[in-house]
Amino acid sequence: MALLEIAGLSIDFRVSDAAIHAIRHVSLSIAEGRIVGLVGESGSGKTTLGLAIPRLLPANAVVAGGAIRFGGVDLLHLPPDAMRDLRGERIAMVFQDPMNTLNPVLSIGTQMTDIQFRHAGRSRREKREHAAALLARVGIPDPERRLHDFPHQFSGGMRQRISIAMALSARLDLLIADEPTTALDATLEAQMLDLLRDLRRDFSCAALIITHHLGVVAELCDEVAVMYAGEIVEHGPVEAVFARPRHPYAQALLSCDPGRLTPDTRVFPTIPGQLPDLSILPTGCPFAPRCKRVFELCDRQVPPLVALTPDHRARCHLAADA
Repeated sequence: MALLEIAGLSIDFRVSDAAIHAIRHVSLSIAEGRIVGLVGESGSGKTTLGLAIPRLLPANAVVAGGAIRFGGVDLLHLPPDAMRDLRGERIAMVFQDPMNTLNPVLSIGTQMTDIQFRHAGRSRREKREHAAALLARVGIPDPERRLHDFPHQFSGGMRQRISIAMALSARLDLLIADEPTTALDATLEAQMLDLLRDLRRDFSCAALIITHHLGVVAELCDEVAVMYAGEIVEHGPVEAVFARPRHPYAQALLSCDPGRLTPDTRVFPTIPGQLPDLSILPTGCPFAPRCKRVFELCDRQVPPLVALTPDHRARCHLAADA
């Protein structure tokens, strides 16, 4: 059963007298306990999609259509009070830069106790004990003492762990993590992946992992969705998509993965061209100007979503022949 179901979601950003069509007709579901990776270039719409789920989009964002159902309830039509009750209690988001999300003038202990405001039955002392236990759970040494410290006294990796600990203050159903391993070295990245695996095992929550790092998806995720220019162009099990990608953009993205390069590679591969102007909707495939397999139909007709298997789909005229 799908815990989260995004159906035909379209989001525009109003800029001056124009509209940026940032998300277009996106459909994606996440089952209970599953981890889905969301990959694509910067500007492809990944973070916008992540922010749309807990309704944290900026003021100039307009939902032009679609639905976001969580446990069967459309979040887009929930009253603000009901939506606030879900945030931090059943849905939580860990942002890309924890230094910008943690309050720099409050100690970690203050922030981690304040976030438990819904737990009226806990005393202040019990809340601090719970906060220390969560810090220990995410691998922060000497957690009782470090509750007195401020965000700038922790490394980037530790701040990311603290953000996850704060998200786990409640019994989560869905965790959204935006670039959880960005700016971490290889050792800290491996530790973060181990932590996220343990959290899935111990808390049984579903997760949406937004990342540029294909290695993170391969190590951690059950499914992967590839975004390009506001659309999901391929979605399926990680093993199927990585072994035989069907959309030319997914193929190009995987070819740029450093983990696939041979030791004698002298030139790092790139994808020629750039993302299209999303203020002007393309008449055909948005990837056509950069695609090596483009042909006449691509420029004049939006490609269909082709079901390759029951759980693997790609939006390309040539997907069945790839």
